[in-house]
Amino acid sequence: MKISLAYGQGHLPVELPDGLTTIIAPSHAPGLPDERGAVLAALEKPIAARPLREWIRPGNSVCILFTDITRATPNDRLIPWLLEHLADVPSRNITLLNQLGTHRPNTPSELEQMLTRPVVRQYRVLNHEPENREALVPLGTTRDGTPALLNRHFVEADVRIVTGFIEPHFFAGFSGGPKGIMPGVAGLQTVMSNHGARNLGDPNATFGITQGNPLWEEIRDIALRPGPSFLLNVSLNERRQITGVFAGDLIGAHRAGCEFVRQCAMQKFAAPFDIVLTTNSGYPLDQNLYQGVKGMSAGARVLKPGGTLILACECRDGLPANCGYDQILRSAAGPEELLALISAPGFSRPDQWSAQIQALIQRRAHVLLHSSLPDDLVRAAHLTPCHDISAAVSKLLGGFPDGARIAVLPQGPLTIPYLADRGTVGGGCRGGEHESV
Repeated sequence: MKISLAYGQGHLPVELPDGLTTIIAPSHAPGLPDERGAVLAALEKPIAARPLREWIRPGNSVCILFTDITRATPNDRLIPWLLEHLADVPSRNITLLNQLGTHRPNTPSELEQMLTRPVVRQYRVLNHEPENREALVPLGTTRDGTPALLNRHFVEADVRIVTGFIEPHFFAGFSGGPKGIMPGVAGLQTVMSNHGARNLGDPNATFGITQGNPLWEEIRDIALRPGPSFLLNVSLNERRQITGVFAGDLIGAHRAGCEFVRQCAMQKFAAPFDIVLTTNSGYPLDQNLYQGVKGMSAGARVLKPGGTLILACECRDGLPANCGYDQILRSAAGPEELLALISAPGFSRPDQWSAQIQALIQRRAHVLLHSSLPDDLVRAAHLTPCHDISAAVSKLLGGFPDGARIAVLPQGPLTIPYLADRGTVGGGCRGGEHESV
């Protein structure tokens, strides 16, 4: 059986045995026949909110949040259509703010690639600055007393618009919605508090769960503090086509989008697998290993304890180098030492959340990585290099005289499998149901 894995900006072919392999892919939702028309209609008839243009009065300042280059949001279509809808607002009154969270700033050429050159030349486009105290405004505290800081441009705008796309998220339940604000344009210390070891250790901090997830609920609470924000989120299929548009109230529209995505992405299985092969959905999501932990986490949900997980993640940007995730991995000899370090009283480092989740996976599984990284860097991340996935699986099968159950997630975390005795109930995808909402 030949299978194409999403990898970088192309695909990686692998050969696996027919009778032993289960392919876990999203229930296909067709792309909307008129994406632009669906977006503009959703702005006119939003969910639980007034039409967007009714939010804006003459002279109002508008701040539009957009996702950074590590996300698959079709910004190059979505943002121009949104600005077209707001053509009566002078361009000098509009600020486009990049939802970097704690990620690196995007370069001018990357911003042109993401938003189109005409948009970048006509409008003020800014990268969020999570460590610049002057760029942040305090809005109370997190649950542990840490200042809740959000970007000043966003908080002080007369009209706030949050764009993005919705997919299952490995510890916040779903992306999109209030996540565009927190951590999207939050201060570093605020993000670190919310993404701390205690919240990540909660069993409800996982794919598909928002209500009852302490991490997501705090994200929601902080995102609501500046006042009302208008949401424009989309769902996507494996071809990056828009399958649904969810515009309106920050929470209500996001909830509708999450339920649509849940039906497409969540798939139930009766028993775990001996070997799971996964990806991080290809470019732009697999640019670095830090992001690749999402794909690792998706595959681990249906892996037997002691099984083998193989992640195909290109990592053209490295881990990336010198980030908190890289530094934490290098400071411990293995998963158990990592977990002890992260859970120690007073320990707090940027990006520790991905290191913690990776260590929890490695506590119960052997993890191999196929990437563009040099072997020494892969080993420094406590993973085993894998240059030939087909050969690696064949070798592993030699340890199973009667054969092993193999699962493959060609699109990585665009599909979230779960076992029948745990997780969140999914179902079949009703493509197009939310075309005009």
